[in-house]
Amino acid sequence: MSLAQASSQTKTLVVNGRSGDATVVQLNGRTYVDLETLARIADGSLAFRGNQVTLALPASPAAAPAPESPGDHPAPQTGLSRDFKIAAIETLAEMREWASTTANAIQHGYPITESWIVDYREKAATSLRKASATASTESDHSALALLTTEFQNVETWSNDLIEARKNMDTAKYSMSSDALRNEPLSQKIITCGHFLGTMIGSGEFKDDLSCH
Repeated sequence: MSLAQASSQTKTLVVNGRSGDATVVQLNGRTYVDLETLARIADGSLAFRGNQVTLALPASPAAAPAPESPGDHPAPQTGLSRDFKIAAIETLAEMREWASTTANAIQHGYPITESWIVDYREKAATSLRKASATASTESDHSALALLTTEFQNVETWSNDLIEARKNMDTAKYSMSSDALRNEPLSQKIITCGHFLGTMIGSGEFKDDLSCH
């Protein structure tokens, strides 16, 4: 049989990201390296017990997570969302219809029944609930709070007029077309309504004292 051919060279050995010089022996197509050298380069340990050899190597360092691309987490939407704007504008329209119809009936002495007042209120309340359901951005929720306050003010104003009608105390409103409009709560509702319409149309949330 022919003698086995062996060759050795000193090479740089890399183990789990750690490197060092080691004598590498190639014999019959196989590559060998000294265990003690391997343990030293890898910062491991080597132990002998009877006919057992234990080589312990530390785990390889965890790979750094790949940087996230901007597309991984879409930027949160700012401003008023499209669906909320549509629902909010509808709510404003319903509240204006409710308020203007009530004011017209009071000024001209038309009979008012609670049933049709409730009908106008429910239409506005339904639109407000829809606006609440579509609110998704921080601006939507901030604008919804102002819209809700406007609804509550219109409701208070309407209830006060109904009560005044029951008590036959609405004659003062028929004397002047501006008497009802110039009342503090009426002015507050009108100013806030105009502000909300402009703000919602712009698509950006803004605040105004008239809506508080």
